[in-house]
Amino acid sequence: MLIVSPVRNEAAHIERVVRAVAAQELAPARWIVIDDGSDDETLGILRRLEPELPFMSVTSTDSLPAGPVSDRLARAAAPRAFNAGLAAAGDLRAYSHVMKLDGDIELPPHYLRVLSERFRADPALGLAGGVLDELAGDGGRRRIRIPRVHVHGALKCYSRACFEAIGGVQECLGWDTIDETYARMRGFRVWSFPDLVAVHHRRLGSADGVLRGHARHGQCAYIAHFPLWWVALRAAKVAQRSPRGLSGLAFLFGFLRAALLRVERVRDPAYRQFTRRELRRRALGLAIARAGGAESR
Repeated sequence: MLIVSPVRNEAAHIERVVRAVAAQELAPARWIVIDDGSDDETLGILRRLEPELPFMSVTSTDSLPAGPVSDRLARAAAPRAFNAGLAAAGDLRAYSHVMKLDGDIELPPHYLRVLSERFRADPALGLAGGVLDELAGDGGRRRIRIPRVHVHGALKCYSRACFEAIGGVQECLGWDTIDETYARMRGFRVWSFPDLVAVHHRRLGSADGVLRGHARHGQCAYIAHFPLWWVALRAAKVAQRSPRGLSGLAFLFGFLRAALLRVERVRDPAYRQFTRRELRRRALGLAIARAGGAESR
């Protein structure tokens, strides 16, 4: 397995993340950690730890053009730096799987071993991962709830066959929805395993502010061709998060602003048709399930 970790300003968490990968029951074949212009001690910490892990190599994007990025998440946590790490890895045919791991995710020791076993047991499984717990203010943990058919962008793992079939990771907002849609279009299963629990040391979407994160996710929904009826339902659900009400409005604002500005969307007509058909099917299935539950009461 090849792991690529794009990181930026993770000095508070990165040593804990490195120690967790070092403690895996099944070590990765290679781990490329690529620093994307940190202005804290992240790179220095990584350089200090690098000699301790024979499978880890540390590099940076200093030699790459900055690119048109508008916020930290678009710049660091995903596509451009991740793809730079893939380029540094060379021929991907040397690896059975490709994984993206963010610099604030602490894996339990059995994570890579169990995930590899799940892939071996299910040849149709193309994209998978665990779930995340956030650290709560009272010192406990709070589970980040996601659908089973979605995998957090912070710890996605692809079979090499799936990764090649979807054409890799696109360098745009919404990449972690687009990749899953293409995986299903290509006949692969996408699944998150609730018994594989990692710790997220930074509140989800908080790097540039919670409301900005919700607005960004609304823009992602536009880019990925999610219809307005779905966005309205999603905004109502997001509105239940803190700050209540404003979170949902921020999500809806991000979608509508992207539509007004005519932000570039996925151009593939087959992708658009598949996405909207899939959402209609899920909505119908949910409605039927709820109706059946109401009748049984």
